[in-house]
Amino acid sequence: MGIFDKGVKKTNLNFFQKLGRAITGKSRVDDDVLDALEEALLSSDMGVDTTLKVIENIEDRVEKDKYVDMEELTAIIRDEIANLMGPDEPLQPFDFTKKPYVMLIVGVNGVGKTTTIGKLAAMLGKQGKKVVIGAADTFRAAAVDQLSVWAERAGADIVKQPMGADPAAVAFDTVKSAVAKGADVVLIDTAGRLHNRVDLMNELTKIRNVIRRVVPDAPHEVLLVLDGSTGQNAFIQAKEFARATDVTALAVTKLDGSAKGGVVVGIVDQFQFPIKFLGIGEGVEDLKVFDKKEFVEDLFKLEDIQ
Repeated sequence: MGIFDKGVKKTNLNFFQKLGRAITGKSRVDDDVLDALEEALLSSDMGVDTTLKVIENIEDRVEKDKYVDMEELTAIIRDEIANLMGPDEPLQPFDFTKKPYVMLIVGVNGVGKTTTIGKLAAMLGKQGKKVVIGAADTFRAAAVDQLSVWAERAGADIVKQPMGADPAAVAFDTVKSAVAKGADVVLIDTAGRLHNRVDLMNELTKIRNVIRRVVPDAPHEVLLVLDGSTGQNAFIQAKEFARATDVTALAVTKLDGSAKGGVVVGIVDQFQFPIKFLGIGEGVEDLKVFDKKEFVEDLFKLEDIQ
């Protein structure tokens, strides 16, 4: 069983059900097969631009290679999708040469941002790393309470202030505390509001400026958390946050909840953000370090529908 099977199962079944009907009895890729492939990719929420790119590339290839069977077509699809998704080597999720390694976590409310921070802290704790969490989303008491529970579970320290406190002040105290304690990694939660892009930009800029007083090259990562089950909404959020701050990587959550796994491909292709983490379930172990090769294999695994 592949590491992402649980997260992409519904997408996989939906994709091959749509494609399988069109391909039965065919000896080559004709317009009907390409139309069915286009529909299957679009229904996985890969997005129009990315889907058309894949279809055009496959058209060119089957002209040259001549299609034989479903297995061969699936291999071609995998190749083309993988080519859109960046380097083959998995990205290093953390850079421990920087101490502390400071991650700013951004994203709208409800995408699983707080849970992702908790799972990252647990992942790092298992590696024996000292983690400090900054509860800089000071507008939601629930977020701070949830982070406190996760911090305790993961054996991480947490820095928090009363509701309504200045998020930048929390971030500053967090980084200062991490340096004093010799922490390896700092995870800073931020307010999940897209109320006004200018306000969001100003808030994140202020956070960046104050933490640089303590760690001059921080933050080392701005991790945007997106809910994969929202499909095209995730594209809109990626666009808004790309305008508001310097996103450096993605964590995509809740993939197991829908058949919209193609959104991962579309966002990487359209925004050129690397993906570092995928959430494929509720459990603490269900946040996985992203591996492109494994993901594409599991997304287009033919044996699941045979």
